Amino acid sequence: MGVSGCGKTTIGDLVARQLGVPFLDGDSLHPVENVAKMAAGTPLTDEDRWPWLATVGAELAAAGNRGLVLACSALRRSYRDAIRAQAPDTVFLHLHGSKDVLAARIEGRSGHFMPPALLESQLATLEPLQADEAGVVVDVAEPVDAVVTAALAGISAALAGGVAPPAPLAPPAPLAPPTGTVGTPLRQFDVDLKAAPFNLDDDAIVWIDSTIDAMTLEEKIGQLFINHNNDYSPEYLDGVLENYHVGGMRYRPGPSAAVQEHIRYAQSKTRVPLLIASNPEMGGAGSCDDGTFVCTHLQAGSHPDKSIARQMGQVAGVETAALGCNWAFAPIVDIHYNWRNTVISTRSFGNTPEIVVERAKEYFDGISESPTVCAIKHFPGDGIDERDQHVVTSYNTLGYEEWNRTYGHVYREMIGHGVQSIMIGHIGAPELSRHFRPGTADKEILPATLAPELLQDLLRGELGFNGLILTDASQMIGLTQAMKRKDLVPATIAAGCDMFLFFRNPAEDFQYMMEGYKTGVISEQRLQDALRRILALKASLGLHATAREELVPPVEALGVIGSEAHRAVAAEIADKTVTLVKDTANSLPITPETHKRIRLYGISAGPDFTRADPLAYLDTVKDELEKAGFEVHLFRTAEQREAAGEAGVNFMSIISEEATGDYAEKYDAAFVFANVKGFAQEAAIRIKWSSPMAAEIPWYVTEVPTVFVSLNQPNHLIDVPMVRTVIHAHAGSREAIRATIEKIQGKSGFQGTFNDNVFCDSFDTRL
Repeated sequence: MGVSGCGKTTIGDLVARQLGVPFLDGDSLHPVENVAKMAAGTPLTDEDRWPWLATVGAELAAAGNRGLVLACSALRRSYRDAIRAQAPDTVFLHLHGSKDVLAARIEGRSGHFMPPALLESQLATLEPLQADEAGVVVDVAEPVDAVVTAALAGISAALAGGVAPPAPLAPPAPLAPPTGTVGTPLRQFDVDLKAAPFNLDDDAIVWIDSTIDAMTLEEKIGQLFINHNNDYSPEYLDGVLENYHVGGMRYRPGPSAAVQEHIRYAQSKTRVPLLIASNPEMGGAGSCDDGTFVCTHLQAGSHPDKSIARQMGQVAGVETAALGCNWAFAPIVDIHYNWRNTVISTRSFGNTPEIVVERAKEYFDGISESPTVCAIKHFPGDGIDERDQHVVTSYNTLGYEEWNRTYGHVYREMIGHGVQSIMIGHIGAPELSRHFRPGTADKEILPATLAPELLQDLLRGELGFNGLILTDASQMIGLTQAMKRKDLVPATIAAGCDMFLFFRNPAEDFQYMMEGYKTGVISEQRLQDALRRILALKASLGLHATAREELVPPVEALGVIGSEAHRAVAAEIADKTVTLVKDTANSLPITPETHKRIRLYGISAGPDFTRADPLAYLDTVKDELEKAGFEVHLFRTAEQREAAGEAGVNFMSIISEEATGDYAEKYDAAFVFANVKGFAQEAAIRIKWSSPMAAEIPWYVTEVPTVFVSLNQPNHLIDVPMVRTVIHAHAGSREAIRATIEKIQGKSGFQGTFNDNVFCDSFDTRL
């Protein structure tokens, strides 16, 4: 305890190391509002302090017999009483100094949110330890090692009872090695480089510490960032690496050869090897234009054969490693509880923790056969709220016990399985936050990316995660709505994230992070720990021991991407996972011999940010149907017909033309293929018909056998409950479409499985 400038953090940290217990800086427990007031030179009121002091006391109480050294000003007796109310056995170490000594130290600090002007206020507030308070007073005018020695002696005396008098300054005793060296006692949540998931040897640890020691401050700040490369030009990469010294990159997908050359150039120009991330959630697809689409996560969870997930991981690992990627932002370990949630409806393995754990482990094992580390996502867990963090903060509202049985179980299992990094979602968890910070008001609930109680108390503390933590994309409104950009950028690292995903404006974000460090929002302890985790992830991949020219495979390695062997894997999985959700009308099979003339309808969500043609899949559907022997009549909306040059059409004229009494005389069956996909632009996705009372809505179920096929979302029955034959094909790939058409004809059986989310909690969807 003590006023600003007395050395609470420095002395507290060293004392903790000597005692072999964790250290926590109480400043990190201040809410954002308190930090802003202090940074502005405004003294805190008692109303500001009471919730913070309660949190301080709760942290000390939670430490129990294992012990904890916590730095906190605790200037007044009433403040110390508030702490003791939570933790009665607390011993206070008062670091005492004269006004001149304290003022000189404050002026010489590199930055902190407590400005020198508040020293007078703090000295006036200070109430010395009283006779009935367990504690010790130490003069801070002497060298640090002497102060620590005196503090340790005084603490020993104080534990025997009462206030210890100012301790005499004994000859300095040898102190623990400085932060970062092998054998140093760990502070609270400090990385253990020799433990899982890093498992590093002494040589790797020496490389980490020597590399950090050789960095400039700008290089240290840069390592915290993962850039999104929006340009493949060497000039662009030169600017990113020379100006911002980033620790990692993700790139915009393109042709595999261009992607590989892009990565090769980046690795050749950086001083510290780069983490190169990809998003291989579906195999090789999404990491380059010609990568293999194997299956979705839901697809991998929709068959009893768990090895499907392993195969997806294997193809993902081989193809991304051929590009030069070494970090997979996968697998996704969210649980799809809410059928209305469409951000993870196809990106989750299923709606139970058991299926998610089983398939996520398979994927992890498969991709780990390649030189790749994984980042599971999105802690503390998506799938409860129906909204999408790309456009709004969403919430996991489960209580502490239920969360532990579900999402907590998933994370414990994956951490125990060796996952190296965890991506944090911009997802708030009100009941979890209140478990660790009792009394937290609704307006104080923050997304996990900004919540130390979720990242440190829960993920690091209770779940024991020793790996690297990174944010989800920082442009998401789920994060940016929480506070100003200049505050949130450093606040993510201060809260416990180690890396920050994507600049919004590189120059601004870099400066915000730098200012956050200089003003004390990011402590030296937090920066050093983040850097050690970042470099540990690189060392665990062997990047530190690999020649620069060997970090990216040769061009010949690209031959595995989109290979015949990988496409055969995709075809086999497609055949296994095409799922018959219902056929209550007993319409199947439908063959060219029984139902020659097919009216084909295509449903999409419209164009999205990828700018791809949303109805391009219909050409594949039509082609495969015609190859099977069907006669295909493709429906086009008024908008589509106008775009083709036809005049005088509108949605009412199309309805009149389509919905005629002779419909069954023109067509033998109707097939509706829906490829409603995409996320990040809407809070939730549903079918959007071309117009009110649109002619493509399945009014025709009373006229001819009608089959509805989803090539993406599993929740369409809420919008087409009138259709009695529904198939989930999972993907718009040729392999999935071909397998579906074969099964419609009865040439092969349906093997896929589904969960009750497909019925959307409505009785009519089951009819």
